[in-house]
Amino acid sequence: MEEYLLGEKPTLTRVQVAEQAGMNQTVAEELWRLLGFPQQTDEAVAFTEADVQALRETDALMRLGILSPDSQAALVRTWGRSFARLAEWETTLLANVATAGPDPDPEARLTELAAEVLPRVESLQTYVWRRHLAASTSRMFAVQSVGATKVQLAVCFVDIVGYTSQSKSLDEAELVSWLENFESETTGLVVDHGGRIIKTIGDEVLFVADDIEVAAEIALKMVEKGADEDDFFPAVRAGVAYGEVVNRLGDVYGPTVNIASRLTSVARPGSVLVDAGAYEQLSGRTSDADGDERESDPGSSAFRFRRMRRTSVKGYSRLQSWVLRRG
Repeated sequence: MEEYLLGEKPTLTRVQVAEQAGMNQTVAEELWRLLGFPQQTDEAVAFTEADVQALRETDALMRLGILSPDSQAALVRTWGRSFARLAEWETTLLANVATAGPDPDPEARLTELAAEVLPRVESLQTYVWRRHLAASTSRMFAVQSVGATKVQLAVCFVDIVGYTSQSKSLDEAELVSWLENFESETTGLVVDHGGRIIKTIGDEVLFVADDIEVAAEIALKMVEKGADEDDFFPAVRAGVAYGEVVNRLGDVYGPTVNIASRLTSVARPGSVLVDAGAYEQLSGRTSDADGDERESDPGSSAFRFRRMRRTSVKGYSRLQSWVLRRG
């Protein structure tokens, strides 16, 4: 199985790989570590020609300036984490199929399945990656065309209410099914309404949208699904913020992201909290430090708001928020 997946039987040590690739061994070992693989000894025969070629291509990207010293570690670490999670999930799927039947040799069956399935999976992964590259490139040029240095986005965190207590009452299979349903439903809602999933973190999902009304609608729909006792979707709460966001390696950073996270942590079950930026965009009203408001542009009548008392949270001593409801 290992020989099939790696393309050949391992015949090289890490010293030989670095020498054949013409790369400093310390740099090669650091890249290997960032990918999330265990360190090997100098004598361990654990590598193939594919590892040599990977180092050569990495070196070429560094020479072209694509992988700068600042971005190299972060990008390689992101690759390692993403593919490690994907590999664990795909291996589990194959193993479940291989061991489900009466086959007396499940290891042989697993190898047969891999030979038949993995080339198709690899092709689909490349397709999905290229599609996301195309979408990301379009967004990047759209931003640059108006001369912006940072992107204005609506950012939303959605958190499962009572996750800890609920997870204790479920066995492993039930918990996995419950979380997979949560991820599937949230992804469907976000994508169908024009938002983008950034990441799921166990019992929490982070998504963004170019339009604040889209983010508000998605958050409200999730809360409504969670309140429906006939729906398998769990009860949730959400925090929405609007403002400048830094995009980096597919993730989002900045005060707007932090505020959305803090709002989620203080939101009551079944509620959506929005920050001042989201409130101003949705209501057409601005609020100053004293709480006085004035109307600027007419906001959407699709929503109504209830001003909350200022809250002290990590990083923000007097965070102002509003409960978002349908108009």
